[in-house]
Amino acid sequence: MLMSCTVSSNAEKIRGVRGGPVLAWSARYKVAVGIAEAIEYLHYGTERCVVHRDIKPSNILLSSKKKPKLCDFGLATWTPAPSVPFLCKTVKGTFGYLAPEYFQHGKVSDKTDVYAFGVVLLELITGNKPIESKKGPGEENMVSWAKLLLQQGSVEKLLDPRLKLTHKNTNQIAWMVRAAAAAAACLNNELVRPEMGEIVTILKVKGNESRNNAFSTLSSNVIDSNNDLQRTKSEMNNHFALAMLGVEFGEEHLYFR
Repeated sequence: MLMSCTVSSNAEKIRGVRGGPVLAWSARYKVAVGIAEAIEYLHYGTERCVVHRDIKPSNILLSSKKKPKLCDFGLATWTPAPSVPFLCKTVKGTFGYLAPEYFQHGKVSDKTDVYAFGVVLLELITGNKPIESKKGPGEENMVSWAKLLLQQGSVEKLLDPRLKLTHKNTNQIAWMVRAAAAAAACLNNELVRPEMGEIVTILKVKGNESRNNAFSTLSSNVIDSNNDLQRTKSEMNNHFALAMLGVEFGEEHLYFR
C-alpha cells in the first residue's frame, strides 16, 4: 500500500497534551467524514466487503492539511456480503473499540466497523479515551457515559471543553450534534445498527439547523430505546470489567481463543 509522505500525525492528536495545541472542531469533523467515507468504500466499493476490524485513532493518519487516511489493515478480513455476519474463532482488536457481539460471540460483519467508528466519533467529540480508570465514577467507560447523556438529550455535556464552543457557534454546534447522533446510531444494538452509508448521510446532510432542530430530527431515529440502552450498558460493563483486569488497552491488540 503506497501512501503520500505528507502525513504529519495521527488522529490521536485530538487528545493532545496538557497545555498543547487542540485540534479544532472543523478539523475533527473533516476527519469524521473522511473516515466514514473510507469505511463505506471498504464495505461497498469493492467486489467483496472488507471489514477493517481495528478502527481507532492511532490507525487514522492526518496530512498537514488534516486530510485523514485510514491505515493498518493487518486485521482486515473479507465477509460474504455486507451485514452477513460470520463467526470468528479468534477475536482480534483493541479494547474499547470492539462491538459487543464481536468480543462476546465472535460475530464479524460490516457492523463491527460501524460500532468502532462510533467510538472514534465520541473521541472526536469528547477528547476522551474509550476507557480511563482515572475518570470519576460513571465516567470511566466513555460509551456508557455518553449513551446516558445522549438519552437525556444533554449533548453539549459531551463536547470537549478545550474547544470552547459557545451558543454563538451555531453552525459548529449543529454539526457537533449531527456527529453525536451518528455516534449514537453506530453504538446501537447490532440488530438496529445502521450501515456505514447511512452514517455518511447523517454526517453530510445539507442545511443549517439549530441545535434543537438538528438533534430532534436525528435522535428520534438513532438513539437506543430504554431496553436497548439497558442491554448495551450491561454489555459494556462486561467489556469494561475485562479491560480493567490488568490488561494493557489502547495500542495493544488482544487475542482470545
